[in-house]
Amino acid sequence: MRKRSRAGGVETRHGRFYHRGMDADDLGLKQLLHGCQHVYTEAELLRKLETAARERRPLRIKLGMDPTAPDIHLGHSVVLRKMRQFQDLGHRAVLLIGDFTARIGDPTGISKTRPMLTPEEIDANAATYLQQAGKILDTSPAKLEIRRNSEWLAKMDFADVIRLAARMTLGQMLKRDDFRQRYESETPISLHELLYPLVQGWDSVNLRADVELGGTDQTYNNLVGRQLQSEVGQEPQVVMILPLLRGTDGTRKMSKSYGNYIGVNDPPRDVFGRTMSIPDELLEEWFALLTDVPEEEYRAAIAAHPMRAKERLAGAIGRRLHSPADMEDAAAWWKARFSERQTGEVVDVPVPRKELADGGIAAWKLVWLAHARRISRAEARRMVAGGAFEYDGHKTTDPNEMIHVEAGKTFRAGRHRGGERVRQPLVARIVID
Repeated sequence: MRKRSRAGGVETRHGRFYHRGMDADDLGLKQLLHGCQHVYTEAELLRKLETAARERRPLRIKLGMDPTAPDIHLGHSVVLRKMRQFQDLGHRAVLLIGDFTARIGDPTGISKTRPMLTPEEIDANAATYLQQAGKILDTSPAKLEIRRNSEWLAKMDFADVIRLAARMTLGQMLKRDDFRQRYESETPISLHELLYPLVQGWDSVNLRADVELGGTDQTYNNLVGRQLQSEVGQEPQVVMILPLLRGTDGTRKMSKSYGNYIGVNDPPRDVFGRTMSIPDELLEEWFALLTDVPEEEYRAAIAAHPMRAKERLAGAIGRRLHSPADMEDAAAWWKARFSERQTGEVVDVPVPRKELADGGIAAWKLVWLAHARRISRAEARRMVAGGAFEYDGHKTTDPNEMIHVEAGKTFRAGRHRGGERVRQPLVARIVID
């Protein structure tokens, strides 16, 4: 039963008050648009929000996930967090498990045909997806609907497939960058891969989706859904595209295949520790896409002290996935480990004044000096490029970056290469010679 608010509005079963005269801010438009790279279109989204408020019904927010691997990582959480924002505004998340499309394998962003999974592999992965997504989404029945696209795709006969395929041309398909590049390089494209955007779009028709969320790599597929909905007489879904999160290496998108990911199910200490290992250049991106910290706040924190900002980031990410107590333990564990590393045996490293240029010295040369010139210059460069160097809380992977040193400051230079402390962290202290 709906209750009247003091303002004369109506409270729905989703806990939101709607009344005539609500503006875009009341409907959460600014919050929903924040972090999106593209929206097709903003005007349509506002109109849908206004209609939903007027009709006192939730919008249906679709997110499709093919269970092609057992783990969800922080890259996936970017779109899941956006879906949670819609839920918190009273709308209904429709999490679509692509158990049928997983048999095809999404060809997006790959240069060769994916292997097909067995039904047993798909079911096992789907079960873990639901458990992991539940760490971010509101899983109450009023807020979350879970569907599988085998519900309608498995019922299609060959005539249905032909009719669906007739809705798009080969020319339209080859507008996709990955298909076009493979076609031009004469890399094989299987016919079943060409069906993938169509069946993903057909999912939107069957779900009567109001909004579909996706990463930049899903733009084409999601827009196909708009087209198919229009063709069958439905109001086309709004497509909201979010950036792809760069992984812990700071260069490539987060992916299990690259080994640069943090899993949603990773233990608290791993989540905290791996977040602390990211390059400083990722801090703004990760704050923006993975936390609710206001932009002016995290920018100021990063400018003041990147290491402390990173600790805050690690805690904010972790508390989405684990209990506050677990993350407090993880932070204490990391700080103790870091402190032990910094205050344990420290090697004094004489830095000749003649090596300094306006008080600076290349990062690789500091590493080389820390190892008493027993490693090659090339190896010192590789160590810096691999993330082994850190000076006074500042990490760099550029071997040639000039580090402005001060006597007494400490820096990390990889690990000892010999003696009793072999493989232990090498912490060095600057001595101006």
